Amino acid sequence: MNLGTPEIILIALVVLLLFGGKKIPELMKGLGKGVKSFKDGVKGLDDEIKVEDTTVYNKTESK
Repeated sequence: MNLGTPEIILIALVVLLLFGGKKIPELMKGLGKGVKSFKDGVKGLDDEIKVEDTTVYNKTESK
């Protein structure tokens, strides 16, 4: 199930026909914002986990 060059070109042409040349930059901009938002959310979750781990470690260490 590998995508070769002809398949990628065909997919690009279909996308171009469906959305037109003016809509594609807008779609990519929206996709980029979505990916950035997702990365920020994952980073925030990682930071929360680190803080919780440190808090739990500090509580067990002080006993």
